Amino acid sequence: MEAKDNREITLLLQRMQNGDAQAGSELMELVYGELRRLARSYMRGERANHTLQPTAIVHEVYERIVAGAPVSWNSRSHFFAVAATQMRRVLVDHARERRAEKRGGGDVAVSFQDVDLPSVQRDEDLLSLDLALSELQKNDERAARVVELKYFAGLQDKEIAEALGLSFAAVRRDWEFARAWLAHRLTGAKEKGAGV
Repeated sequence: MEAKDNREITLLLQRMQNGDAQAGSELMELVYGELRRLARSYMRGERANHTLQPTAIVHEVYERIVAGAPVSWNSRSHFFAVAATQMRRVLVDHARERRAEKRGGGDVAVSFQDVDLPSVQRDEDLLSLDLALSELQKNDERAARVVELKYFAGLQDKEIAEALGLSFAAVRRDWEFARAWLAHRLTGAKEKGAGV
């Protein structure tokens, strides 16, 4: 996105925070394409007849943001950080529903195409990733948040640094640590033949 769009998003978030209902509609128009691109990238590794479509993901994420607890918005990066958390929840909730329907089978696979985790298959199970991220969060909450922002919000390191109030170097260190930790955790669980 261009700097102009970044400023416009920030202004719309502030208007929304001040109760301007029209700002929410304008914001949706501005961020819809980016959110849909992210949702499409997650769904790329899915089967063709998957019941959850990118458009539905975007609308659910946006609805959760708008209907959720009031947020003191800081910037575009902050918005996409919140969107990342909500997108993760939408995808995991859907995966859990499918698992419950199939009584333990049929986990949803998510592509790691945009995030280069070494030695991890591109179609790693979303529920396993969610469990591993939750475990990482217990060990290093900040590193888990960096992964969430990079993977689920598609933010660049500079944007993550801004959203979390960190230096660029700290984000890089957290990412390298988290990437290695997740790769070890996910491949270790696969080799053992057990769920994460």
